[in-house]
Amino acid sequence: MINYAHAQAAAQQPSMLASFIPLILIFLIFYFLLIRPQQKKQKEHKILLESIKKGDDILSSGGIIGKVLKTDNEKLTVEIAKGVNVTIIRSTVADVVKKS
Repeated sequence: MINYAHAQAAAQQPSMLASFIPLILIFLIFYFLLIRPQQKKQKEHKILLESIKKGDDILSSGGIIGKVLKTDNEKLTVEIAKGVNVTIIRSTVADVVKKS
């Protein structure tokens, strides 16, 4: 009688793989909804930063809009008003303003 009850209790436990399936599904959902789009956005922003050239109107992450006068590897010289030039780090550019 005891052996029968013990065998019945052991058979009811789910397998190790079945207990990890919900965790795997949650990870896949997070990957496709959060991680992958963020990586795509970072890649697009990197391409945008590399494509900045002289004459582009840019928006810095601080909210300053200006025209690029000179580009170096890491720095940009930007005219924010007539006769007012500032040097900013390329990575602080939020967007290139499209002329409409």
